[in-house]
Amino acid sequence: MKNKIKNIYQNLHNKAPIVGKAASFATAAGVIGTNTLTYGIPLWLLGATKVATGSSVADENVIRITKHWIKTNNLLIDNILPERDWRIELPDDLEEDKQYLLISNHLSWVDTSIVQYISQDRLPLTRFFTKYNLIYIPFIGQAFYFLDFPMMKRHSKAEIAKNPRLKDRDILEAKRACELLKDKPFALLNYLEGTRFTPKKRDAQNSPYKNLLKPKAGGISLAIQALGPQIDGILDMTIVYPDGSPSYTDLWKGNVKRLGVHVQRIDIPQELFTAIEEGDYNNDEAMKQTMYAWLDEIWKNKDEQISRIKADFENSPKSL
Repeated sequence: MKNKIKNIYQNLHNKAPIVGKAASFATAAGVIGTNTLTYGIPLWLLGATKVATGSSVADENVIRITKHWIKTNNLLIDNILPERDWRIELPDDLEEDKQYLLISNHLSWVDTSIVQYISQDRLPLTRFFTKYNLIYIPFIGQAFYFLDFPMMKRHSKAEIAKNPRLKDRDILEAKRACELLKDKPFALLNYLEGTRFTPKKRDAQNSPYKNLLKPKAGGISLAIQALGPQIDGILDMTIVYPDGSPSYTDLWKGNVKRLGVHVQRIDIPQELFTAIEEGDYNNDEAMKQTMYAWLDEIWKNKDEQISRIKADFENSPKSL
């Protein structure tokens, strides 16, 4: 049955591309919209119960609903999108019941859907550092909160000068969310650039990298402080769209024909890890310098990795 559905959409894309794209997008919008309405209210009620009572049963069911929603999206990718050249490399020893920190470059709103796609049956449910104002998006924003996503409020220097207590409020809230993850499997994703990459942003900040913005260390340092030695590993993910950064609409129209994803384990020097875990990162300039030196080495390697992946697609194209 799955192959039959897949063939129907593939034939539409082959014979009438405009119709095929419209059909894929309409199907995705319908299924995702229906899922959001169907499961959004139960998720909201269970999430509110979890927050009010601390119920582990409510928490487990929030996670179960979320995994079902993600699995449905992944089935859509596999069955209603046309043939693609997606080259995905992951370590063989990943486990769904572990606790990982996951760092990545950031190019598009599509990135998170790709993370969810490659993580199914390989990694635990992914949470990520996100902006607090997303909490106001109906269902989705509240789901972030109920799933213990670290949500960051960014205050201007003027706001902090007016009310100094705002300086550490987002850090304390993010730590609270991280600590709630201690007793459950997770992959905590941090887009270290803090925003989506564009050449204009790269040039504006005078980034030393060709394909990346400068990395920020606050999020990963905060996670290390909150979660400590129970972390089972740090994973470095590199995402590449050889044809340019797509929009979310592009994904569901089948326009993301080529994608490269490379995930590898990385090691942080034990001395640095212990210093961050036990120290005061925000007020220790020497520690910050050591952290940024470590990240700079990772970012240099990632920059080269992105160039290699792009070259591989050009040198070894797949006929679609």
